[in-house]
Amino acid sequence: MNITEIAALAGVSPATVSRVFSRNPGVGKDVAQRVMKIASEHNYHPRISEKQKIVILITPYNSVYPVQSCIDMLLMALTQELPQNGFRVEILPLNSLERLPDVRFCAAAAVGIEPGELENWDDQFSEPLIFLDRSPDGGRSGKNVCFVNSDEEGGMELAIAHLKERGHRKVGCIIHGDPGRGNASAREKAVRRALKKYDLPCGDNLICFSGSGTERYVELVGKLLKLGVDALFCPGGNAGITVLYALSLYGREVPRDISLIASEQTFFSGYAVPPQTTITQEYRLLASEVVGLIKKRLDGGAVPPVTTLPYRLIKRESVR
Repeated sequence: MNITEIAALAGVSPATVSRVFSRNPGVGKDVAQRVMKIASEHNYHPRISEKQKIVILITPYNSVYPVQSCIDMLLMALTQELPQNGFRVEILPLNSLERLPDVRFCAAAAVGIEPGELENWDDQFSEPLIFLDRSPDGGRSGKNVCFVNSDEEGGMELAIAHLKERGHRKVGCIIHGDPGRGNASAREKAVRRALKKYDLPCGDNLICFSGSGTERYVELVGKLLKLGVDALFCPGGNAGITVLYALSLYGREVPRDISLIASEQTFFSGYAVPPQTTITQEYRLLASEVVGLIKKRLDGGAVPPVTTLPYRLIKRESVR
C-alpha cells in the first residue's frame, strides 16, 4: 500500500493525501477522516517528517490523583528525556484535545489517561500514541497506538514477598483509587494472588480501595488495625505520607508497632521518619522506552503493541 493507492481508494489526489498526513489546515475534516480511516484499515504508516519533532504530552485536566504522584514523576522523566533526544515537548490537557488537529507533531504520549478516552485515535491521526502506565482494553491496541507500562503483578509480589520474608503474618492492603480506574483492579488481583502464594490471609476485609482522594485512609487504617494486621502495604497515590499520618493518630510507630510499604515518592519516601521501604516504577526507563519507540516510528519501523518494564523494591527502615 502506498500514498497513490490510498488516494485512489479515498477518491482524492495523492497531493491531498500528503496534505492530510502533514496536518495541512487546508484539508476538510471529512476528507481527512476518510483518508485516515483507509490508511488505518490497510495498516499504512506514513513516514513522519523529521521537522515535526514535537511530542505532545496529553494529561488529565483535573486532579485524578492527589498531588498526581505517579503522573508527576512520569512527566518529570519525560520532560527530561525527550529534550535530551532532540524533541520539543508540548503539554495538552485532555479537555483541550480539540486543538490537536491544528498542531504539527510527530508523536503523543498519554500520561494518566484511560485508553477509552482516546479510543478513536486511529481514525484521526497517523502519528503514534503511547499510553503510559496503562494496559490496552480487552488486550487490544490500535494500529497507531501502543502501551508502555510496569509489571503490576511483579510489583505487588515484590512487596508481599518482602513482608513474608521479614516474618509478617497478617498484611493489610489499601490500594489507591477505585476499581476499574487506572491500575487499581490489576493491583488488587495481583495482591490477592501474592498473598495466596505466600500463604498469608487474603480475605476481602484485608484488601481495601481508598477511592480517588485521601479522605478514607484514616478510617481504613483504623479498620485494618482492629483486624490485627502486623504490616500495611499501600500502593499508589500519596499513600506513604497519608498512612504515616493516620498511624500517628492511632498511636502506632513504624516499624516498632507495624511495618509499612508504600509507593516511592521522590521528594518524601527517603526523608520520612523512618525512611520508607517502597516499590517503584522505573520512571526514567519508561521515558527512555517512549523515546525509543518514537525514534523507531520516525525511521519507519514497527513498534511492539505493549512494552512492560519491571518494578523495583527499595529497602529502607519502615519494615522491621
